[in-house]
Amino acid sequence: MKILGIDPGYGIVGYGIVEKAGNKITHVTHGALFTGKEERFEDRLDYIYAELMKLIAQYSPEIIAIESLYFYKNAKTAIYVGEARGVILLAIKHSKTPYLEFTPHQVKLTVTGYGRAEKKQIQSVMKMLLKLDEIPKPDDAADALAVAWCAAVSYTNHLNAFSSLDRIKR
Repeated sequence: MKILGIDPGYGIVGYGIVEKAGNKITHVTHGALFTGKEERFEDRLDYIYAELMKLIAQYSPEIIAIESLYFYKNAKTAIYVGEARGVILLAIKHSKTPYLEFTPHQVKLTVTGYGRAEKKQIQSVMKMLLKLDEIPKPDDAADALAVAWCAAVSYTNHLNAFSSLDRIKR
């Protein structure tokens, strides 16, 4: 089963794809979609949508996992990230791929065992767990791999708790 993890944003959208076969989770790819500050915001959103649709078409994930929004100190940033996340959710809906959402706390707890882990810890653990030669860059891609890892572990460990996949959104 291929799982696409997404770390939403509007300047950088991290993505990471893992494959789960039995109890083994392996790295497929990771990276980020970048938009420029000089671009109009709606053009940035359009680019995110189009590129995400290409990723989904190219890798055909069975499940997509996305990190939910958490508290932002800057309301303007929160609104922009929320709008980008809405475009990402629209792409997921149009792809007809089931998805899961995880809070940053859930992802950190699943990956490191500590819900308040720092970004560097997430990066190091993802490098180790996925047997990568180097720490995944940028940070957003490492976060997306962690979201995908969380989905791979949670989906398998809690399949019965999903009550016939009721918690998986379509």
